[in-house]
Amino acid sequence: MTANVAVYPGTFDPLTRGHEDLVRRAASLFQKVIVGIAESRHKRTFFSLQERVDMACEVLGGFPNVEVVGFDSLLMDFMRRQGSGIILRGLRAVSDFEYEFQMAGMNRNLYPDVETIFLTPGEQYMFISATMVREIASLGGDVSKFVQPSVQRRLAAKVQQLERK
Repeated sequence: MTANVAVYPGTFDPLTRGHEDLVRRAASLFQKVIVGIAESRHKRTFFSLQERVDMACEVLGGFPNVEVVGFDSLLMDFMRRQGSGIILRGLRAVSDFEYEFQMAGMNRNLYPDVETIFLTPGEQYMFISATMVREIASLGGDVSKFVQPSVQRRLAAKVQQLERK
């Protein structure tokens, strides 16, 4: 394991400008950042795992030390496979802290060598959540301030696809 490799796990459904901001910040702190996109079967995701991986690759492709990897396992197993001892998590508000603190404790219990590092996004991204972005897009609202254009196009196409069903 190395302290030079950080894993930023999540569902990224979809990847927002807030997520992108955290990746940018982490990419300047670590030799390598792995954006681990979780299958998360317990969550009903808007996009498939492959769609979320593809979106993240499009948006984050300009960062030479960032790799996007999908996974369908316990985070700690994924961490071992990646050779990383650092979990990167974002905190937008105090309300995020309680959940993230509990998760960090559980992860440390399962894998004592792992440290969780918290970063906050820029203030212009503090209020953005993927859940809100999906909701706005589903109701026909403009999400261009919250996601990259390629993600916005995919959201619009997915909404149209779901409306046809």
